[in-house]
Amino acid sequence: MLKYAIVFLFIYCAGFAQHQDKVDFIKASVLIKPLPFQKAIEGEVKYDFIVLAELDSVFLDAKNMDFNTVKLNHRKVKFSNDNKQLVIRKKFKKGEAYSLRLGYSCIPKQTVYFMGWDDTVDGNEQIWTQGQGKYTSYWLPSFDDMEEKVEFDLHIQTHKSNRVIANGMSVNSTNKTVSSPIFSFDMQKPMSSYLLAFAIGKYNKEKLVSNSGIPIENYYYPKDSLRVEPTYRYTKKIFDFLETEIGFPYPWQNYKQVPVHDFLYAGMENTSATIFSDGFMIDSTAFVDKNYVNVNAHELAHQWFGNLVTEKNGNHHWLHEGFATYYAYLTERKIFGTDHFYWKLYTTAQQLQDLSDSGEGESLLNPKASSLTFYEKGAWALVMLRDFVGDISFRKGIHQYLKTYQFKNATVAQFFQEIEDASGVDLSGFKTQWLESTVFPIIEAKELLKKQSPSLALLFKMEGRFEALQGDDLEYERYWNTSNSIYFKQHLLENYHRMLPTTLIQKAFASEIILIRQSLAMSLLGLSSPDTLNKEIKYNFESLLTDKSYVTQEVVLVKLWSTFSTDRNGYLDQLKGVEGLPNKNVRLLWLTLALVTPEYNVGQKNNFLKELSDYTNEQYHPEIRQRAFQYLTDINALNDDVLKQLVHATDHHSWQFRNFARRLLDDLVKEEPFKSQLQRIAKELNYDDLRYLNTKLNLE
Repeated sequence: MLKYAIVFLFIYCAGFAQHQDKVDFIKASVLIKPLPFQKAIEGEVKYDFIVLAELDSVFLDAKNMDFNTVKLNHRKVKFSNDNKQLVIRKKFKKGEAYSLRLGYSCIPKQTVYFMGWDDTVDGNEQIWTQGQGKYTSYWLPSFDDMEEKVEFDLHIQTHKSNRVIANGMSVNSTNKTVSSPIFSFDMQKPMSSYLLAFAIGKYNKEKLVSNSGIPIENYYYPKDSLRVEPTYRYTKKIFDFLETEIGFPYPWQNYKQVPVHDFLYAGMENTSATIFSDGFMIDSTAFVDKNYVNVNAHELAHQWFGNLVTEKNGNHHWLHEGFATYYAYLTERKIFGTDHFYWKLYTTAQQLQDLSDSGEGESLLNPKASSLTFYEKGAWALVMLRDFVGDISFRKGIHQYLKTYQFKNATVAQFFQEIEDASGVDLSGFKTQWLESTVFPIIEAKELLKKQSPSLALLFKMEGRFEALQGDDLEYERYWNTSNSIYFKQHLLENYHRMLPTTLIQKAFASEIILIRQSLAMSLLGLSSPDTLNKEIKYNFESLLTDKSYVTQEVVLVKLWSTFSTDRNGYLDQLKGVEGLPNKNVRLLWLTLALVTPEYNVGQKNNFLKELSDYTNEQYHPEIRQRAFQYLTDINALNDDVLKQLVHATDHHSWQFRNFARRLLDDLVKEEPFKSQLQRIAKELNYDDLRYLNTKLNLE
């Protein structure tokens, strides 16, 4: 999963973790009925397990559940339930097989998210799960310990108008003419409980088939039919490449990808059923600014590294995220080219060097390390390991590692043993430098980049020369002309724009490459006053407003509007119908600038304000809401309805958005007009909405 640290607990069998190897849960048949208006789950599950040693109890993790049925081999059995674990109390005989049937209900405090059921928008209702780490036990009695792997078959009862996506292959469901049919899914191989998942909603799907015959299903909202191609672009190519590059067959029956509202992260690699943020559902113009390719490849790579072979515990988290990041980068190299690959590594190397230089570098074996360490340093370790042992040995070791530990758990030491066996190379020194050390080996990293990438070798040569000699304008232009690399030219524009000659800037403007022109948008203007700005540069800069890039349009609009006050109406007219990225970046900026441009569409001001304010409503993605809140704050336009939405947001399930809302509210209660306004509207809100606001008002 992208940008997410895993937390681990243990399954307990006749005690604590030391007894977890005394029971082997083999298969589970799960039937659940989500109750969206109650935000509850009614369920049944039947587990088949074998006892490997004499025991007097068996434990399952079960958070805040009420059990109406607990039967062992079809008979009632003694049990206890402390809202954390269900304990079955009986003398279990070694070698015996048992069947445990549970009937339960729960209101999950997390993990299952009921979206759109209490708003006025028809058709946006969804239910989806996010169980990464230890959270599936909030909706299913299961196993927080990743070492307990079970073959799960899911049966989900919901309204016939819904589509259900879950782990495994969809099999015959009950008669769908009834109002609430049961949708069934078969898994043929075992997996850890945290990878169990489902999504329910209104979806259509695109069907593909990999070269190896694996069915691929790409889901989308009915309204997003024109976004299917740019969103899922290269999906089959990604799948075929990874299966070939990894050198081990895709281990599951099929593969599905489904977008959901307000997802907590970019994506989650549930076994055979990736759930991802619908903020990646893009149109063709947005592809250059924000596309799904990396997330697509990252989550798919996890189907091998994390799902097929699972880390033993947090000390071995590199085996998940470092590997998925590395193989996603290899996929991008296949699609976007070698130059893209090495410049991306160069960017992450700089970030990791900064972390080291600040004294905050981390070991890859530290279970509490940051995402930057696990993902980016982890990917770098694999880049360097492959270079160190050679391509053949690396691929051989990867294959043997997956073969040996498939459907099991592994450690870093076990992985390195496979690479050492395949290569015949002692890797103890490599492990010390790249895994155990908190310092990022920037010298070794740059040597590899220089060896593999001509454009980066040119950059290092140029920067080395400029450290010794102050390069003049002609030197920059000579280096520009020497390289055909888009990324090299972007680097020049973004880091040396103040020193570049006008002739070079004109060459950049003449380029048809969106990324080069985008770098101009990011770098230029705002450095000179309108009186001294070259008129040709102004004309060229205005041409960027029509580029097929929503990021470019957003940046250029605000810079032109700020610099040339007499031309503001014209700039606004050019982009008045543009929505932008899924987060509506252009539209939200446009509405804000239209509101604060006194002479622009005076008769529409109220409509503009209403539209901008409406984007704070909970039916919209948190990115849209956050931008709308910020813009309304900037122009001092926070009315009662907007503040109510802000108070609601302080309890949002997405911690990033929740923290933003709380910080903004913290600032507002310090200002007397807003404090009084908030105290007044608090009388119209319910107790749950006021939990955070009350703590702030009571402190004042």
